[in-house]
Amino acid sequence: MLDETNLEQRLVNLEHTVAKLKHQISIATSANNWLEKVTGSISDEQTFLEILEYGKSIRYADKLVNSKYLRF
Repeated sequence: MLDETNLEQRLVNLEHTVAKLKHQISIATSANNWLEKVTGSISDEQTFLEILEYGKSIRYADKLVNSKYLRF
């Protein structure tokens, strides 16, 4: 059987865990709309266009590597 001290400690641990989970849920709920957080975060259009070109070059490089190894 559990003594009173052990039971109280388990209850404290349980309450702490529940509080932590509630906090995590509140954070996750506020982060759900990621699009609203990202919209307008890049104010410099030129930098954004450079980022797009960089991503395009990476994707293109991957296609070149893949097509080179897929030829028979």
